[in-house]
Amino acid sequence: MRRASRIAVLIVLLCASPAQAAEIVTLATRANVTQSYLLMHDKSALPKAVALLFAGGGGEINLPRDGTLPTYGPGANFLVRSRDLIRDRELALALLDAPSDQQRGGMRDAFRMDAGHATDVAAVVRDLRQRFSGARIVLIGTSRGTISAAYLGRNLSEPVDAVVLTSTVFVGGQRWGNGLSGFDYRTIKAPLLFVHHQDDGCNSCPYSMAQRLGQTYPLITVRGGKPAQSGPCEPRSAHGYFGREAETMDAIKSWIFSRPFPRVVE
Repeated sequence: MRRASRIAVLIVLLCASPAQAAEIVTLATRANVTQSYLLMHDKSALPKAVALLFAGGGGEINLPRDGTLPTYGPGANFLVRSRDLIRDRELALALLDAPSDQQRGGMRDAFRMDAGHATDVAAVVRDLRQRFSGARIVLIGTSRGTISAAYLGRNLSEPVDAVVLTSTVFVGGQRWGNGLSGFDYRTIKAPLLFVHHQDDGCNSCPYSMAQRLGQTYPLITVRGGKPAQSGPCEPRSAHGYFGREAETMDAIKSWIFSRPFPRVVE
């Protein structure tokens, strides 16, 4: 397969600190298809790891095409709105948009499982390895983004170093597809972490299934937070760790770097 060519790189410095930078990177991946991602990193240090973030729903984060830095409100997806809580000198972030051929209607589960998705993300991984030689690559998905992270952890041609599944979609639905129903987590090649809120009220994401998998894999259970201000499958609820974002991100980062991490966040 031809190496993906970088067709656009737009750099915008964040106002908060001259060392903090953000770039919208667009890569040509498949025929007539591009894959964009928002890269956030500290220019003053080479990160030890880069986390690829996969949002829920259809996966669209609507990265601007004019090069301006995107802004996301408090109602955004858990990983999107919490990105600054995990990024630092050690950890850079790549927040992936849906590819260009999936922008209308978003990625359904079947595409997240498909070879085309793996081709797009493999191009991103190669680009990141060129930028940050030696950095570990970590896949983090939330809600329907866990379908991407799980299947990529199994099928990606480029090796990754860890996979984190938060608010995992264990049960499929009519709108998007089968979710991770029947998925064999033993086929994921990298170390795997589950993160789940004990009171997740989304029917597709029962905590009991995370608890069962926690007998085999490390599990971070999140408790408490703020009263829900959205539906049970939406970001401003237990499903999106509403009011526990910082503590949850800290626990994930500790696991990524093999530090002691809390099994319960409350």
